[in-house]
Amino acid sequence: MRLSRFHTDQALVADTELVLEGDQAHYLGKVLRVKPGQQCLLFNAVNGEFLAEVTSVSKRDVRLLLIESRDCTPDSALPVHLGLGLSRGERMDYAIQKATELGVTDITPLFTDFSEVKLSHERADKRAAHWQKVAISASEQCGRCSVPVIHGPVPLADWVAAVPAGQGFLLDHTGTAGFTGTAPDAVCLLVGPEGGTSDTEKALAIAAGFTTVRLGPRVLRTETAPVVALTALQLQWGDF
Repeated sequence: MRLSRFHTDQALVADTELVLEGDQAHYLGKVLRVKPGQQCLLFNAVNGEFLAEVTSVSKRDVRLLLIESRDCTPDSALPVHLGLGLSRGERMDYAIQKATELGVTDITPLFTDFSEVKLSHERADKRAAHWQKVAISASEQCGRCSVPVIHGPVPLADWVAAVPAGQGFLLDHTGTAGFTGTAPDAVCLLVGPEGGTSDTEKALAIAAGFTTVRLGPRVLRTETAPVVALTALQLQWGDF
């Protein structure tokens, strides 16, 4: 039976005890109903993955003994920072979940000309925290030891301006076909919201050195486009 995996920011060292509280303790104790002696996996980007055994379960916490380190799925050799136009609810969650499974290292939600989602500063912070949880859950499921960093939303123009030369790619159904040529050191992939990117935004990206990329003859939905693009990137320059 496959063991459940849990991400933690705590240090992982063999033969030491670790305490999980809050949502993780609730999930282990109330949902999975674990008992002392049962095992799970804990991981973080610094120490990797460890086999752990439950030693006690209470209403407030779950205590585990770290037994031994395990091999962890390596990160892709191609770092990818996804700039993702803000879209509604489940579409954004889906795109972040699948981007995590496909190996992205960073995701920045973007305010764009055609974004239908409007966020106040307070609400933006809450959404970023929610999206980080989505990424953590996806990393737990797919076997990664690292979790993509979900940055706070910024205007598209600001994100584009910060992209290093030669690393920017803009998905555009009028662009050139596919990802070709020599692999860059890293990729910054720009995907628009439901309404796509405006002519002004395209001009900004191109002026900043972005390459426009066309993925086939059909126009893809905002939640589908990053999945297809990231798959193509991993096939061309990554670990697929």
